[in-house]
Amino acid sequence: MAAPDGRRLIHTAGCIIIGDEVLGGKTVDTNSAYFAKYCFSLGINLKRVEVIPDIEEDIIEAARRMSSKYDFVVTSGGIGPTHDDITYASIAKAFDLPLTLHPAAFARMRKLSRPHPSQPNFDWDTPSPALSAKKRMVELPHDAKISDEAQVIFVKDNLWVPIACVNGNIHILPGIPRLFEALLEGLKPSLQLRVADPEGGGVYRILISTPLPESAVAPALTEIAAKVESKGVKVGSYPRWGKSRNTVTLVGTDREFMDALVPEVEKSVQGRRVTIEGEDDDEKSDQDT
Repeated sequence: MAAPDGRRLIHTAGCIIIGDEVLGGKTVDTNSAYFAKYCFSLGINLKRVEVIPDIEEDIIEAARRMSSKYDFVVTSGGIGPTHDDITYASIAKAFDLPLTLHPAAFARMRKLSRPHPSQPNFDWDTPSPALSAKKRMVELPHDAKISDEAQVIFVKDNLWVPIACVNGNIHILPGIPRLFEALLEGLKPSLQLRVADPEGGGVYRILISTPLPESAVAPALTEIAAKVESKGVKVGSYPRWGKSRNTVTLVGTDREFMDALVPEVEKSVQGRRVTIEGEDDDEKSDQDT
């Protein structure tokens, strides 16, 4: 089954965070957490997040594997102007594609970006190491069999940075959180047309607050989880260290069934349904987790 625009529907997603600086602890990855919430809000089932180094073979392997397994894949990082920004080149190699300077992306870069103050003599029309470095950011994987609009996507008029789409489902994004988030938000309207169950309201999450520690609720939740598994409902419990109450979650797509399940779960964990985690906290207390 296809979406109205003819492309395949999106059920599942994967995320590849690329960067030695993340693995080395120099940069904190916030993009995967943002992407998880983004997918949940759209009703897309995020199946996997991986953090990998700036190594060509690792990027190639992860891109091929995730592209074959998931409907919607994003990468974060490795598309800057320096020697270790190899994401475009590696993903192009993964699918036997050339890297090509994209004229529209380069034109947008010239119009919307400004040279760094440390480069007062920079000239867009004069060859220089700085110009070559900038062009690296718009040398994109190119598939001659696919329309340009399907593989280079501009989502905001005030951003020159494109989303390069490779193999139909890998979307290459920058690692800078502000840009990563802005580009995903700009992509959302087109993704909503391709979500597998747009009328079903997507994934549904119920939060139940309990004063009991995880060790006390585990037996009851194990029984409930076994009973609802066939309905596609996942039962989880999460300790909140230093707080007076922990959280039990129900996640699935059958809203009517899940709502009907709430009284049983509340009774089993001596808790109550809440809208926001922590809304019924009282004084802090350590708990057996």
